[in-house]
Amino acid sequence: MKSKAGAVVSIAMTCIVMGAAIGALTNMVNGAVSPLYFKNIMRLHDVQDVWRASIVQGVLEGLIYGVVFAAVFATVVGIVTKADCPYLYVAKFILGISLAVLGCWAAAGVVAMGLATLSPEFYRRTFIGVPDSFGPMLRYAWVGGSICGSMVGGLSAAILGSVIFWNRWKKRLANKA
Repeated sequence: MKSKAGAVVSIAMTCIVMGAAIGALTNMVNGAVSPLYFKNIMRLHDVQDVWRASIVQGVLEGLIYGVVFAAVFATVVGIVTKADCPYLYVAKFILGISLAVLGCWAAAGVVAMGLATLSPEFYRRTFIGVPDSFGPMLRYAWVGGSICGSMVGGLSAAILGSVIFWNRWKKRLANKA
């Protein structure tokens, strides 16, 4: 017989690991796109390998967001299913939520680049350390926008994903009855 508590712990651990993976992946890209962003915003001026440091920063922040997501989502799953839900069923929701976060990350990066293109002067005056040259400014905008997108998208996806899970689980139970 499987442990119900073990199932919820497995779900929580998956959420935490996904948070770290998303943080690593997004900062892997962002650190390559604009190391200057990390130097200015994260104060990595004296760091020789900014790209590697940005990945570590992404993993750390991803772990923090993953723990928060795990607390919310695993609690919802545990309560709604009475801790009796197939892991693979839940894993599909975690994957969907993770893909939504990545979509928000990318979309917000593009939006920030659009805003910087539309009004470079506004963008430079509004945000800290923005470079004067157009190309580096767009890369800087991508990183700043995408990070905001992943944070807002992460919160939104966690809430919406939890609600969708709850509704689908209720339908699943109704179909079995």
